[in-house]
Amino acid sequence: MTIQVEETKIHDQFMVPQTNAFGHNFRDYNNAQSERQKGVEKFYKTQHINQTYDFVKKMRQDYAKLDKATMSIWECCELLNDVVDDSDPDLDEPQIQHLLQSAEAIRKDYPNEDWLHLTALIHDLGKIIVLPKFGVLPQWAVVGDTFPVGCAFDESIIHHKYFKENQDFENAIYNNKNGVYSEGCGLENVMMSWGHDDYMYMVAKENGTTLPTAGLFIIRYHSFYPLHTKGAYKHLMNEEDKENLKWLHIFNKYDLYSKSKVRVNVEEVKPYYMSLIEKYFPAKLRW
Repeated sequence: MTIQVEETKIHDQFMVPQTNAFGHNFRDYNNAQSERQKGVEKFYKTQHINQTYDFVKKMRQDYAKLDKATMSIWECCELLNDVVDDSDPDLDEPQIQHLLQSAEAIRKDYPNEDWLHLTALIHDLGKIIVLPKFGVLPQWAVVGDTFPVGCAFDESIIHHKYFKENQDFENAIYNNKNGVYSEGCGLENVMMSWGHDDYMYMVAKENGTTLPTAGLFIIRYHSFYPLHTKGAYKHLMNEEDKENLKWLHIFNKYDLYSKSKVRVNVEEVKPYYMSLIEKYFPAKLRW
């Protein structure tokens, strides 16, 4: 089911804050004065060196088995209390707070789009693959901005300079505009750098979620900043991608700018989100 943006009333009421939780500009990767910023750059260097076409192919095959656990969506939300995203220069709060902050902000502006509220709640659940039971993957294989592998690394990708150490960088098959893909092939046919986005997409799709395709698109590509902020890789998109990208642009503002030190009361909002989980997902999922 594809939901078109023009079919709903858009109440863009969310006020974008001027600074992040640390008092700096959002997604400011050039302020190397703080230790956190230095750590973020080190993270991206490691990510860019190691995210190769072969690595991604192996990860997708391993995690497609969905043999790590059987649990509910809310049980997974609670697991995120143990996860902090090392690639995020804007916040160091537990991830469950980020999920609820973005979901509640969207809920206020789009009260009738309950699928979008739930998408915000679950979009980062794939980060559990840093935990021991789910593979204890290094953060560079879990979080951070995503990008296609199997074609040239666009210069708009943050800290692009470190790709020179990636084994695919000089590979004649991969280091051109289309690489192993064809123009207009659709993002569904493009392998993205491995991380929580693709993993949660797999979990949702294979467990039979009834979320619309726009929700699945948001889950899979919300970290694909080269596309939705720089317009890179649009030549690989098909018409359905272009329609769903409109919703991703809406979602992105809430995902990025709702990050705050002001915590959401989990128990107060839990009944509402439990009702959405029951509506769009089975009681137990394979992870």
